[in-house]
Amino acid sequence: MDSPIQADLPPAHSKPDRDSVPVDSLCDHCTAKCCRYFALAIDTPKKRADFDFIRWYLLHDRATVFTDSGTWYLLVHTTCEHLLPDHRCGIYATRPEICREYSTKNCEYEDNAVYDHYFETPEQVEEYVEAVFGKADDDIRSRRPDLLPVLA
Repeated sequence: MDSPIQADLPPAHSKPDRDSVPVDSLCDHCTAKCCRYFALAIDTPKKRADFDFIRWYLLHDRATVFTDSGTWYLLVHTTCEHLLPDHRCGIYATRPEICREYSTKNCEYEDNAVYDHYFETPEQVEEYVEAVFGKADDDIRSRRPDLLPVLA
């Protein structure tokens, strides 16, 4: 017997499997994951000092770094300003070419991908650098500048 609390709950909404949705209506069931971030390939860090750039990226709000199949990416978690509340594009007819070329073939509708490495904080980068290169005498952070003299 259902408890009174459970009986009052609306039925759970579940997203249909990708295979059960016609390709041309996949977006009807999507939350526009592809419009809520962008990722740019970045230079692969090869030496300890290169990781200071990665650390710098992560000092910025809503930025993460990941690797996938050996390629490093800067991921910026930001929503397209033309994404409508119904998860549709507000400028569909004049959307950028990169959006036009994006197809449901590459869509993340059911994608639960796991990255090779995923960094959210500078501390994670420092731990990774230590694991790869060993403990360093110097910190990978930039040297603090000399203090300015106090004016009298």
